Amino acid sequence: MSANPIVTGGAGFIGSALVRALLDAGAKRVSVIDNLASGKRENLAGVAERVDLHEVDIRDAGALKPLIKRGATVYHLAAIPSVPRSITDPNPSHEVNINGTFNVLSAARDAGARRVVYAASSSAYGDTEVLPKTESMRPAPLSPYAAQKLMGEYYCSVFHSCFGLETVSLRFFNVFGPRQDPNSPYSGVLSIFMKCVLAGTPPTIFGDGEQSRDFTYVEDVAELVMRAAEAEGVQGRVFNAGNGNRYTLNETWRLLCDIHGAAIQPRYGPPRAGDVRDSQADVTAAVRDLGHAPRFSFEEGLRRTLAWYAEAERTA
Repeated sequence: MSANPIVTGGAGFIGSALVRALLDAGAKRVSVIDNLASGKRENLAGVAERVDLHEVDIRDAGALKPLIKRGATVYHLAAIPSVPRSITDPNPSHEVNINGTFNVLSAARDAGARRVVYAASSSAYGDTEVLPKTESMRPAPLSPYAAQKLMGEYYCSVFHSCFGLETVSLRFFNVFGPRQDPNSPYSGVLSIFMKCVLAGTPPTIFGDGEQSRDFTYVEDVAELVMRAAEAEGVQGRVFNAGNGNRYTLNETWRLLCDIHGAAIQPRYGPPRAGDVRDSQADVTAAVRDLGHAPRFSFEEGLRRTLAWYAEAERTA
């Protein structure tokens, strides 16, 4: 475990899971940089006394720079992570996902940070028919968000090759788990499914529901992110951060209903612009070079996540 971990977006869904994983792995304190636009203080409940929370926007280079310390490992997860939002309102997404990432990398270089692990996105692959997706495939982004996250990868590579900053980029696939907000119109599909099954209401599936995703439980992702921070000989590279499986949305909804003991037929709406049809990660490189070893099956992840949402609803 490296000293001085810093997590941008650490009050978010994935970021707060990573903060907990870092503390569990032996970090005495974790610095979190988050403007709380989508992150929440309550996501850090139970560990807040071991977290230094800096309410700073990564677009503010002047405020960001003094927070990045020499020798620190920087986990860069801050983003506006939504394909639909990047289409309807692309400017903020561009400013955060590209300019903000540049600011983080610049601050890390200037401070002499040890390594930056960057949360890239599988959306960079676009709608290629070849499955599973391998890191050597030519990117084909379909949305501003996908293009922005891809540019972040390129910046990571360039900061490594030009300035000697150690970077590793992880292409997140469809991450799910506790603390994912189901109330935004841009929420992940599984968080919406959780809310609907608990309420006994049908979700709206955009398209025919036969689109498939590589759903990955958030604790497995957090573990991989930490492994990427410590692995040797991987600087400047890009890795898939998925499970290596895929499930259609129809299959997923049926499985969730079975777990909950419900029988609810979903509604269907028109396909959303920028959505890819199928997504599945080839995790060969991540297993070989990062030691990726997912612990949770899809069903187990769903059970844990549903239990968390049910408890959160009960105590709200």
